[in-house]
Amino acid sequence: MQQSGGRRIKRSLFIDASGVRFVRDDEEQQLMQIHLLTDYIGRKQAELLAWNQAQGNVAQMSANRRRMTNIGTFSAYALAYLKSHVDINPGMTCMVRQLEPTSQGIPLEIYCFTRTTMWVEYERIQGDIFDYLITVMPEFGLSLYQQPSGADMRVGLRGETMSQVTADWTRER
Repeated sequence: MQQSGGRRIKRSLFIDASGVRFVRDDEEQQLMQIHLLTDYIGRKQAELLAWNQAQGNVAQMSANRRRMTNIGTFSAYALAYLKSHVDINPGMTCMVRQLEPTSQGIPLEIYCFTRTTMWVEYERIQGDIFDYLITVMPEFGLSLYQQPSGADMRVGLRGETMSQVTADWTRER
């Protein structure tokens, strides 16, 4: 670690599988405005158009054609974000990969190296990266998987809002 000049980040975001879907045309246009995605979307559109045209008439049916997904687009965004990040070492491996889905969601692994080996600085960088990626996920229609809590169950069973449950809990204490 000291000799390489970088410290490894290897952590996953567990994506809620229920939010994974195809990107709609209007969303695609909106995502094109994100400068880190411009090249990716241009390349992906050309790739998908060529593949779908090669399929001929069968591509008229939705299940027979390829389209962009929100999780794939978010993965591309996360990779571009990491590669443009000033604290990530450009001379070392950097990737975002999808791991096997689990009962806790779809793991999207972030694998890269910081420019520093200092522990406190490394933790700050890692925290900043994950804070940002978690916060930007809704722009892609995605969210983290989160196991339901007792409060979530009350909301579902009684039809209460989460703010009502929180207010009740606060009064009870």
